[in-house]
Amino acid sequence: MTNSKHIAIVGAGIAAITCARTLVQAGHRVTVFEKSPGVGGRMASRSSAFGTFDPGAQYFTVRDPRFAQALQTTPTVCKRWSAVTVQVLDEQGRVTASGLPAREPHWVATPGMNALVRRWAKPLVDAMQVELETHVTHIEVDSLNKAQWQLRTSGAGDSSHVFSGFDAVVLAIPAPQAQALLKTAPRTSALVKKLDKVTIAPCWTLMLAFPQAVQPGLTTLGPQWNAARSTHHRIAWLSRESSKPGRGIVERWTVQASAAWSAEHLQDDTARVQAKLLKAFSEVTGIRAEPAHIDTQRWLHAKTEVPLGKSHLWDAKSSLGVCGDWCIGHRVEDAFVSGLELALAMV
Repeated sequence: MTNSKHIAIVGAGIAAITCARTLVQAGHRVTVFEKSPGVGGRMASRSSAFGTFDPGAQYFTVRDPRFAQALQTTPTVCKRWSAVTVQVLDEQGRVTASGLPAREPHWVATPGMNALVRRWAKPLVDAMQVELETHVTHIEVDSLNKAQWQLRTSGAGDSSHVFSGFDAVVLAIPAPQAQALLKTAPRTSALVKKLDKVTIAPCWTLMLAFPQAVQPGLTTLGPQWNAARSTHHRIAWLSRESSKPGRGIVERWTVQASAAWSAEHLQDDTARVQAKLLKAFSEVTGIRAEPAHIDTQRWLHAKTEVPLGKSHLWDAKSSLGVCGDWCIGHRVEDAFVSGLELALAMV
């Protein structure tokens, strides 16, 4: 694309916003569509009376110099998290090995993980180029210009709308959702087929708060580590949210279930999931106290198990593109690289 184009971007996670920012910097106009009330995707934050939780991405690392350069544009947003070296635990909660090497810093956005995407998206939001709570249901040939695309959407209160006049469409959403949406558009079977190999595991996330730990002589409950990978059949990851910078002092934990357990219990009711994960949390950490706050989040598409194998897909003939962390992995940085490289391919 050489002349200025109008591009629709479906999704508002880090891949989508990175792609949108890059296209705008190249002189194009974008409209971002997000079915949720806010931007961020799995770089999410959940508020509670006791402080915030990061139910999705827990932290990120920085390996690609382009990601490092982009982060320098918002130097006050991201802080290094001294996670007391991520531990690896056995089924009984015993430390068996150190996880990520200490030389690789862990970073978090403050005051919540969604702060980075929100800051990057602010110019787009201010320019009214982000449509929140707008679910794209169909990609169609524009009814007035057959060389362009239009999007059919649904919103709050069963409202529907058609947005038209797009020269290109980018899908920055999980592969299964991208496949389903591509199937609504004509002549996309080749793109759809390329996504067949991608598999993404679900994840149940448990959030707990223990305000009773904030008292004289007692600042934390349970173990001395702040983050751990676990081989417990129910739990894959635990982190003490209150150990992250800018998060508040009330003891809070985020617990992410294993992919296998999440898949097996994907349709369980919330109370059953909470009870089972709380029991496993007690077994791993030794914390038997009753939480004052308990919440859950179910991610249908969480961690990539089989990636696409390339950073993005771009079909110049149809002007349709696809990006996301699942293209090359599951890390925050993978999402950034995917969105960036798709935008560069388009311009």
